[in-house]
Amino acid sequence: MSSFAYFLKQSLQGFARNLSTTLGSIITIFLSLLIIGVFIVGAAVIENVVKSVENEVSITAYISDDAKDSDIKRAQEYIQGLDGVASISFTSKDDALENFRNMSSNADIVDELGGNPLPASINIELSDPQMVQQVAGQIESSSQFAAVADEDNPADSLKYGQRTVERLFSVTNYVRYIGIALIVLLVFIALVFINNTIRLAIMARRKEIAIMRLVGASNGFIRGPFLMEGALHAVIGAILAIISLELLHRFALPQLQGSLAFLPIEVSGTTFLAIYGILLLAGLIIGLTGSAFAMRRYLKV
Repeated sequence: MSSFAYFLKQSLQGFARNLSTTLGSIITIFLSLLIIGVFIVGAAVIENVVKSVENEVSITAYISDDAKDSDIKRAQEYIQGLDGVASISFTSKDDALENFRNMSSNADIVDELGGNPLPASINIELSDPQMVQQVAGQIESSSQFAAVADEDNPADSLKYGQRTVERLFSVTNYVRYIGIALIVLLVFIALVFINNTIRLAIMARRKEIAIMRLVGASNGFIRGPFLMEGALHAVIGAILAIISLELLHRFALPQLQGSLAFLPIEVSGTTFLAIYGILLLAGLIIGLTGSAFAMRRYLKV
């Protein structure tokens, strides 16, 4: 019988001897890896949403009705030359009113305005949404924009959606910290369960281990079954987590996409395959680490 077959046989026997602790170990690893997988999927979804929101970040600079065309042109040239600005466009008062008419669900409101209260504006698209505050600050402090701004304070004439992105990042950071703390706790519990399971397996085979020592068995041969047992716990737990995530991928995510069609929450199959590989590797590390700690403490070979 090869060493691998012997290790596998002994580890399976260890399953039967300590069934309750073995199940506890597998379930803990399964839950730990499942939560890790769910948070990775959630992070991918949030990243897609954040990128989508970021891509919508732009700056609208409102122009006074009294602004001269030459001053508006100078302001446009200044803004176009700023780092981080991809392109600009000009919306006249008439265009602004027409856009409002098209977007309004009640066209009668436009007719009741009795004039056009909407200002003209310079619409600024950014090459890097993260630079929105920097670009806005430069526009606010410029004399070119101050000469045409709709309000006395130029800052009041600028509108942009950076605060939405900042709030989203703030929420995702809190979720990320809570997720990391929960994952660390569950990994620790999984290590404790594996440690106890391997300890019980060592105690159950102590006479056999003593005989193997007397006949000159190598340390690796004695330790092999316990490492195999920890690895099997991890592999089974990882497979259960992968199956659960695949069910999420096939059934739950499509339902969520249908309900929230306005959000880009799709996660590619390639991403899921990468997550499955990460979970399997993480499970093996947890299983082998727990077994190694148990052997170092209880198996003096």
